[in-house]
Amino acid sequence: MKTLAESQIFNQFLCGDAGDVVRRMPDRMVDTVVTSPPYYRQRDYGSKQQIGQEISPDAYVERMADLFLELKRVVKPTGSAWVVIGDKYDNGELLGMPWRVCLALKDVGWVLRSDCIWHKPNAMPSSTKSRPTVDHEYIFFFSHSKKDYFYDADAVREPHVTFSEHSKMKGGRGHFGKRGGTPENGKNGGDQNLHDGRWDQAFHPKGRNKRTVWSIPLSKFRDAHFAVYPESLVKTCLSASCPTGGVVLDPFSGAGTTAIVAKASGRKFIAIDCVPEYIDIAKKRLAANV
Repeated sequence: MKTLAESQIFNQFLCGDAGDVVRRMPDRMVDTVVTSPPYYRQRDYGSKQQIGQEISPDAYVERMADLFLELKRVVKPTGSAWVVIGDKYDNGELLGMPWRVCLALKDVGWVLRSDCIWHKPNAMPSSTKSRPTVDHEYIFFFSHSKKDYFYDADAVREPHVTFSEHSKMKGGRGHFGKRGGTPENGKNGGDQNLHDGRWDQAFHPKGRNKRTVWSIPLSKFRDAHFAVYPESLVKTCLSASCPTGGVVLDPFSGAGTTAIVAKASGRKFIAIDCVPEYIDIAKKRLAANV
């Protein structure tokens, strides 16, 4: 099997089975993987190479684990992976597919650093009356190793809420900058652990650390015939885990959202999809966004 050269990979859309393409890639060339794989039994893309139409949940999980074992080889020791994945109901029962896949990836050596929730404020309504309407998916953040992996917390900080007009604390700004002026003053009066500090000195000037619930509306792209994951979601993942000039790989590139965000932010991309139609769509989208 001939190894692909960097010129054949970087900033290219590669059509084929994700596992076959990745096996032809050199070791340790990718900074981060950002992808949303086809969900189990959710959509038939009409390709014999597609993932998602396996005969059982276990077969789907096994195939995902095999792919991510190979991806671990091409990701740098300082690298990481973000996996956006939804669940599936079968015969009235939730299968728990995100966590099945997550645990399988842990079993092949990926280190689970965080489970985030992608909350969709514009999720499709549901007619179900026997359970809550689903308006979220999981975003799992894995690192290649347990330490010394790249993560830029400052790049994805959020605005502070405490002492802002959105604060739920009683007293709000009245406590800010006052020694012994924490909101727990009345409830926990006399507790020196709470009241011997300056709250204004406890807040990072660039914002609070990124939280694990991300409220981001669904994005639509008419030529793709399905909802694509939002550019802002991908941008968060790349900002946190891929240095400028680094390389991001999406083994299920679909309409090319990961590639578009990578190119716009000064990063190289490797995009793989087994459906030629989506490769063409992604190329056109990228050309229109350059």
